[in-house]
Order: sequence, then C-alpha cells, then structure tokens
Amino acid sequence: MEKIDQLDRKILRIITQNARMPFKDVAEECGVSRAAIHQRVQRLIDLNVITGSGYTVNHKMLGYQMCVYIGITLERGSMYKEVVNALEKIPEIVESQYTLGHYTILIKLYAKNDEHLMQLLNGQIQEINGVASTETLTSLDQRIKRTIPIE
Repeated sequence: MEKIDQLDRKILRIITQNARMPFKDVAEECGVSRAAIHQRVQRLIDLNVITGSGYTVNHKMLGYQMCVYIGITLERGSMYKEVVNALEKIPEIVESQYTLGHYTILIKLYAKNDEHLMQLLNGQIQEINGVASTETLTSLDQRIKRTIPIE
C-alpha cells in the first residue's frame, strides 16, 4: 500500500470537514496548485482511502420521522449472505453490519411512522428465511456524526 503523507492528511482533514470546498480553496490552504490537489484526491480515491461521495439528505424532510437500529439474530450464521441479499431489497435499510456478540447483523433503517416500522419489521424483515429474532432500538437524537480523526 502506498504511503499517505502529511499533505494527503491535510487534504483529507479539509475535505472531510467541507466536501463542497472548491479545490482552488483547498490548494490555497495547503500551499500547492489546484492540479496537485486534483491529482492527490484522485490518488486517494484510487487507493480506496476516499470511498464514495455525495450529499447527506435530511430524512425528516422526506417524511421519514424515525431512525431505527435493529439487531438481527440468525437461525444459523451460515445464512448471513442469503439474509443480507434479502435485506438489500428493502430500500428503507440504509446500513448493515455483520457483528460479533448478541446479534449477527445490525441494521439501520428509516421509517415514516410506527405503522411503517411495524410493516417493515413484521411484514418484511421478520419474514426473511433465516431470521430467528430481532430487537429494535429507536434513535431519539443524533448529536455526533463525524469521520475518524485524521492525524
């Protein structure tokens, strides 16, 4: 793996704080040319240091009033891939993690209201072959959302 140097780290600190900052402004802050920033960012993408891009959408503005985490226990761990394939078909699920501990899978989803959540849980998630049980945790507020520190 190629080495990430101090300039790469400075670029990452800047663009993770404000992804909309024009490269010319990043270049000024770093004391290098705009072309150098373009090359560095592309290299970081090629190295998978930067993965993905996009905007964060306010789910409440789209009518999704609930953010929910659901711990899923499988009948057998070997059913993981099949269950995840089925979960991927539910658009309200925005994240899944294969975990150690009490649950096999932890998912994050958005629901419009209690009835919508119940339909997702009882009508879809718990109907997936291999799902033994679920436990639902409702998020009341999110105060911290950030990337890992870039030193």
